This record gives sequence, C-alpha cells and structure tokens, in this order.
Amino acid sequence: MNIELATVIPAAAVVVVPVLKARAAELALRAVAAANHKLVNAALEGARFDGDPGSLVELVLPDGEAVQRLVILGIGEGQEGELERAAGALVGRYLVSGHTALAVDWSGVASMLSAAGVARFAAAAVQRGWRYDVYRTTLSERQRPTLATVTMVGTPDGTAAEWAHRDAVTQGLLFTRALVTEPANILYPESFVERCSGLAELGVTLTALDDAAMRELGMGALLGVAQGSVRGARLLAMHWDGRGDGGNPDLALVGKGVTFDTGGISIKPAAGMEDMKWDMGGAGAVAGAMRALALRKARANVIGVVGLVENMPDGNAQRPGDVVTSMSGQTIEVINTDAEGRLVLCDVLTWVQRNYRPGTIVDLATLTGAMIVSLGHEHGGLFANDDSLADQLLAAGKATGDLLWRFPLGDAYNKLLDSPIADMKNVGPRGAGSITAAQFIQRFVDPGVRWAHLDIAGMVWADKPGATHDKGATGYGVRLLDRFVADHFER
Repeated sequence: MNIELATVIPAAAVVVVPVLKARAAELALRAVAAANHKLVNAALEGARFDGDPGSLVELVLPDGEAVQRLVILGIGEGQEGELERAAGALVGRYLVSGHTALAVDWSGVASMLSAAGVARFAAAAVQRGWRYDVYRTTLSERQRPTLATVTMVGTPDGTAAEWAHRDAVTQGLLFTRALVTEPANILYPESFVERCSGLAELGVTLTALDDAAMRELGMGALLGVAQGSVRGARLLAMHWDGRGDGGNPDLALVGKGVTFDTGGISIKPAAGMEDMKWDMGGAGAVAGAMRALALRKARANVIGVVGLVENMPDGNAQRPGDVVTSMSGQTIEVINTDAEGRLVLCDVLTWVQRNYRPGTIVDLATLTGAMIVSLGHEHGGLFANDDSLADQLLAAGKATGDLLWRFPLGDAYNKLLDSPIADMKNVGPRGAGSITAAQFIQRFVDPGVRWAHLDIAGMVWADKPGATHDKGATGYGVRLLDRFVADHFER
C-alpha cells in the first residue's frame, strides 16, 4: 500500500474526515454542504458516534447529480496511539472493500495535531494493510486486497519529514514480518542469510560464518543445537556505521534465529508445532531493525548479529544429558534439548563481544513458553543488568506501542542452574522458567557491558488482528529498537 502526501483530494478516492472526540459532530458537519447536515446528524446519532478512536460512520451523500462517499473517522483526543488505532480500523474496513483509494482530509484538525501523530497514522495504515498471500492461489475476488493508496491532504507542517522516518521503520518491520511468515522449508539458516543480502546495497556490512568457521571458533553450544538437522547453521552479522567513524559499534543487537524448532529429542507435542516456524522472531526483528536504520541513514554505529539454526531430532541430534563447550569455554549440561535458544544466544554473545566490544547489548528471543504464561500477548518480558538501560527500553516500548514489562534477576535464581557435572545446566526447575533462562544468558555477558534480554515469545505472532497488523506476524521489536537507537545512540 502506498502513502501519498498531496494538496488536493483525488477525484476517485473515498474521502475520510478525521474528527476529535470532543468536537465530533461539529467537525463532521464542517466537511459537508449545509444541505446535507440533517442526513449527517441522523447518521451520527443512529450510530451513537462520539469520536472514539477507530469508530467510523460511512455516508453516501447527494452531490448535485452525483453522490459523495464520505467516512467520518473518530480519532479520540488525537494522541499518537489513538491515531494509530484509527488508521488500523479504517484500513481493516476498506482493505478488501473493492475501493482502491482513500483520501484523508486533515485540514479540519491539522492545527490540533502533531506531525509525528499524523505520520504514525500513515505508518499504521501501511502496516495494517500488509498481507502475505504468496502461497494463496485460490482467493476469490472478494478476498483479495483492493486498497492500494491512502492520500493524506492538509497535513500539519513537518509531516513529510516525520513520514520519511516512519516509512523506513515500516519497511524494516514488513521485512521482519515476511521473514517470520515464511515456512521452514523456504526459510532456513542459509536462505535467511540470502534474504538479508540486500542490506549490503543499503550500506550494511555483512559477515556470515558457516558450520566449519564456527566449529573452528569453538561454538559448541550453537552447533550442538544444529547437529540434528540437514540444514547447516549460520551466524550472520550486519554492521551499520551511520557515522562513518570506523570504530567498534556502541550497540549490539543479538537475535535468536531458530528457523524451525521441533524441540529436538525433547520433542514438542504435535499440536501447534507448525507455529515453530516463527521461533526465529528475535533474529527477524534484528534484521528488520538493521534495515530500518540503514534506510533512514541513522547516525549510529550498530551491529546486529543473529544465530541461525534448525532444531531437529535425527540420529545425530543432541541428547538430554550431553555436555557441550561454549565459545566462552564454559561447559553446559543439556538437560532439555527444547531449551535451545539460550544455547544459540550464548555463543553469539561471546562472538560479538570478542570481535566488536560493544558497550551495550540487547538480545531478543522467542525464548520461553513461560513468558506467555506470565504476560500473555500484551507485553514482552525485559531483563537487564542495568537500571538505566531497562528504563530506556521501557520508555521506547511505551512510545512505540511495542510494550515491555521488567522481570527480576538475582543470585537465588542463578544458583538454580548449577550442574553437578558441568559449569551449568541449560534449564532450572519448572518455576521461574523465563527468569532462569535470562540468568543463563547473563553468564555469558562480559563485566562492564550493559545488557538487556527481551523474551518476546508472546509477541511475534498474533491470533487476531490488531491496530497495526492482521492475524499472523506482527513485526514486534523493530519499532522498539529503532526508537531506542534514535533516542540514545544517534549523534
């Protein structure tokens, strides 16, 4: 879907008039000829319309010998989140309606809104309109998306610049969604790397390691997860130096990229296992964030690193009770082969710290089902060794709608990972499963490095539509990471 900024309403478009909650009827009547006021008032009263964000009334009004199609759209108090919800409701209604174009006339409310809020409306419209119908060959005409263009007219000053930023972030987010949506026979470690190759054209420096290279480096934890699959493992690093200073990156984004997770020998139940194609959602978010930073030419020095494996149960697969040696030299007793994400992350963390010495690391992973039990699908879990870092990420989440909730870390939880035959176990007891997973990862963070772990297991896939997404991949994490970088790492 395209967003166009214009000064004139296109003739063929359905006209959308945004109205504020406190002045809904007044603003709606301003948009129509006096002769139609009674019709508009009756429609608003009949729909009990009060301007709540996302509420809408559709009108077909006489216009001489023709008719005028008009939509009155509630935007609440005009806050950014309310504008986002309004855009989602509008596009959700018109995506497969048969109409191809909408024109949103902001002239009546532009002086009361921010350019950032109107740009967020535009971003939400594009995000809500995204569909991945590549493999659907029998869709009827009524099921096919028709809405192609949303034209924005009479926008506040500065909207174009704000939209340029949000457009870049949206393109990164949609890239993440495509990665997460692809089935595992199409997207696997090698093809994930291929999908990201286009980042080089945007100025991102790419480095990829195969099994042999990682074996030489001693990455036994990551390779142990991959050894049951015919698909080779990969480590992919994406370095964006937007300042051109050539130094080490200030920030490393690390993503878990298990392109399919059967659980290995500790195999998962069959019901719902098809969902495990999105167990690479953390890696997808990192790749999308790096694309967004490059597209908008962010003046930041950031590296994104993802560990890519497939966890399968063949005769060569890792067994419960095996002991592996990580790149850091620490040994791990593998109690449960379905606790594989932390084994991938620990070696990636060691690799990026040894090679790039970042001062701050944020890792993202669809790590534990326990996180969904704790938070459902409303927040991602946040763990951090630094209060200021935690506060920065929480603030970025609130600003973008990619919400986080902080969990504790502590020595009592850490001791639950002690092993009688190795340096640690890869799982603790049933209780506090998300916390002990984070404690495991923290053991591989170097002293003095600010680190945060985001467990996003409940956030990368949705079973129902939201303001910015349909059912399916959400792209969670891209907006959050971009805002975090913009607020704290650009100069």
